[in-house]
Amino acid sequence: MARILIVGAASGIGAASARTFRAQGDDVVIADIDEAGARLVADEVLPGRASVVVADMATPDGPSRAVDCAAAILGGLDVVFANAAVLRSAPLEDWTPAAWDHSLAVNLRAPFLLAQRAAPLLAMSPSASLLFTSSTGAFRGHAGMPAYHASKAGLVNLVRVLADELSPRGIRVNAVCPGWIDTPFNDPYWSSQTDPSNARRQLEASIPLRRQGVPQDVADVVIFLCSPAARYITGQAIVVDGGYIAV
Repeated sequence: MARILIVGAASGIGAASARTFRAQGDDVVIADIDEAGARLVADEVLPGRASVVVADMATPDGPSRAVDCAAAILGGLDVVFANAAVLRSAPLEDWTPAAWDHSLAVNLRAPFLLAQRAAPLLAMSPSASLLFTSSTGAFRGHAGMPAYHASKAGLVNLVRVLADELSPRGIRVNAVCPGWIDTPFNDPYWSSQTDPSNARRQLEASIPLRRQGVPQDVADVVIFLCSPAARYITGQAIVVDGGYIAV
């Protein structure tokens, strides 16, 4: 039984990961700004226990609150999965410093602060894993989403730096890089398209597996990367995209 903190698990990939961890008997703390959504996920009847902590990753103290509360509830930490993110899509001229800073705060600063706060606790675990959700957006670009793509690319290199620094303390650090996963998270992108239905069709036709992913496609990789089966994997960015960036 592992002690898991998932930051950003009220829906989508985080929620699917919480269910999968709990289904195998792990205890999970869900940290999210969406208290109602997080409680719906936590209230599902599964073998592992679940608790909710309300924390805003856009604030400087949100990450430390999530880690401290989770450690107090669970009695320590074995896995920290930093999944919270924001996606904004707008023409270049419509971006403001505040919008840019908010995206970078949630998508890049918060994972760093989570790692900083959690490292001493994870170092006490015999099977410590620190996992971040990056994106195929780290490797290619889409017009209108400069902050998202820049932050997700930064996260991949943050993983490499932290893997080098934390490996001697027994902490593995990796990233999962989802492609197009069919969740409400992508709604800002679709709503910015002239013809969202046609844009979806064109996108799915460009994916070798000819479909968008579902959250469980990524959750299964999350569980693997945080398990003893991945004991010799660190510093990696694992792409889960149906072949999207391979062609």
